[in-house]
Amino acid sequence: MADQQQQILIGGNKTGKKIFLNPAMANRHGLITGATGTGKTVTLQLLSEAFSELGVPVFSADVKGDLSGIAKAGKAHPKISERLQHIGISDHSFAACPVLFWDILAKTGHPVRTTISEMGPVLLANLLDLNDTQTGILHVAFAMADDQGLLLLDLKDLTSILNWLVDNRKELSREYGNIASQSVSAIQRKLLVLKESGGDMFFAEPGLDINDLMHSDFSGKGVVSLLDASSLYSNPKIYSTFLLWLLSEMMEDLPERGDSPLPKLIFFFDEAHLLFKNAPKALVERITQVVRLIRSKGVGIFFVSQYPNDIPDEVLGQLGCRIQHGLRAFTPKDQKAVRVAARTFRQNPEIDTEKTITELGVGEALVSTLDPKGRPTMVDWCLLAPPHSQIGPLATDEKAGIMERSPLKGRYDSPVDRESAYELLIAREEILQQKRQDAAEELAREKAAVKAERQKTKTAGRRRQSPWESMFKSAARSIGSQIGRSIVRGLLGSIIGKRR
Repeated sequence: MADQQQQILIGGNKTGKKIFLNPAMANRHGLITGATGTGKTVTLQLLSEAFSELGVPVFSADVKGDLSGIAKAGKAHPKISERLQHIGISDHSFAACPVLFWDILAKTGHPVRTTISEMGPVLLANLLDLNDTQTGILHVAFAMADDQGLLLLDLKDLTSILNWLVDNRKELSREYGNIASQSVSAIQRKLLVLKESGGDMFFAEPGLDINDLMHSDFSGKGVVSLLDASSLYSNPKIYSTFLLWLLSEMMEDLPERGDSPLPKLIFFFDEAHLLFKNAPKALVERITQVVRLIRSKGVGIFFVSQYPNDIPDEVLGQLGCRIQHGLRAFTPKDQKAVRVAARTFRQNPEIDTEKTITELGVGEALVSTLDPKGRPTMVDWCLLAPPHSQIGPLATDEKAGIMERSPLKGRYDSPVDRESAYELLIAREEILQQKRQDAAEELAREKAAVKAERQKTKTAGRRRQSPWESMFKSAARSIGSQIGRSIVRGLLGSIIGKRR
């Protein structure tokens, strides 16, 4: 068992016993739940700075903007002193954590980007909320891009591929199946909505290098990466899809680690209910697979939400550490949620778990962790320890100063638009247009040549008259005309003469 200096102090129970989290078990994942205002964010901050102190990098979304205070040392306060005394902490010191700020909209942190290809059709279909038919066409677009060697980097690349599918659907349907233009149009409309929501900034290069989330500072502390999700909360699809993509990238790129004294990275998924709300079965299966497999890469995931039943059972069963803040049972739905929460713990005969959940105050929680053998401990009431850093957000100028000193300054600032599907398909279309124009001009020349040849043949069929022939024919016509007229007059004259 790791000694207490390698343990993470969560708090203390009513008998004075301290409650610890074994960091070696952190890659077995965890769950932090509780009603709004009961202390989930402070618990997240407490765990983040504890892992950072051990040299473990942390990634967390800052949904409310409250977590930025982790970059500044806290200050003494009577309530903090009272809590330290109650738990029995005598060596508490205030300290800041090294922090990197990130922002998909590139306003309050380093830009976070990825490409359409890296996102993949499954996550992108969920992001766009596509039906089965539209999802199938999206898979066709990705398959055709792979077959044609076309890079899908940004939204205009995907739009151009979809236009290509429509223009060539008759030929492509033989290989990829039916491509309905109405479904393609529906996808394009949703891409337009995504673009207006900031998707054109998210899908670009340079993409986020996950290694930039796994640094330690010069003192050996793990860097805490905070994603500004305050504006993304109004667009939960972008928020949840991005975090799931990030987990998927880690699972694919990180090497196998197995069990080790410390995790490689701790990942806090705040407002986790946004990930699972109305998620299709295929997506839930993928999330379950990621949670199950990513522990072998040394990554621990802590889901943060209001109720345990916000998390599907397939995922909930894999979360070893449980920290349950207070819930209020005002409605039948709330009462059911309390019962579900109580049943997720290994029961303690000295605690009425269901009743205690409704009586917990701010900063109090029911806690169950994993012992060194991976077994859940009995649930226990816990008064959580105060964090070492500032509770509450940084001032704007303080945050700007940290950004100015960031070791990643300039790395992600300017987007790069290299040659990809959009440019290549435009070039192909220009070549096709030129070929069509050349073919039309060639056809026009051939028609003109045929017409000229016919005219020449017609003219050559008439033999040209010599001057003597022309004069003879003219004279013959004249004599013939005179004789004709004389005959007519003779006939008429004899008729007239007889009448006379």
